[in-house]
Amino acid sequence: MNVKKEDIPVIMQAPNTIMRAMPNCGGITVGYSELPKGTDFTPLLKGLNNDSCHSAHWGYVLEGKILLIYDDGTEELTSAGEAFYWPAGHTGIVQEDITMLEFSPSKDFSEVIAHVGKKMAEMESST
Repeated sequence: MNVKKEDIPVIMQAPNTIMRAMPNCGGITVGYSELPKGTDFTPLLKGLNNDSCHSAHWGYVLEGKILLIYDDGTEELTSAGEAFYWPAGHTGIVQEDITMLEFSPSKDFSEVIAHVGKKMAEMESST
């Protein structure tokens, strides 16, 4: 299977933000995201177990930086040119506009992204 970035379905879009994901590629979701500096997933994960992402992610940062904060309080900065593995139990805050490619277990990722979508809708309706 081959797929161009433009052919990966958009799952979330906002100003300066685009998240693409193609689920169930052998049980894995292929994601391509472009997120602006300051994007903080923490409030979007509230309500999940430990208020954090329960999906693991493997990938590569093409541009930018993101700070991962794990449930145990440890922090890890992932920067352009680095491959990564982020285990379940984390949140993230974009430190510099980021473009990244990631691979996640489809079941876990779909649960998290559905929750994030609900939180975004709640936040939009309260403004």
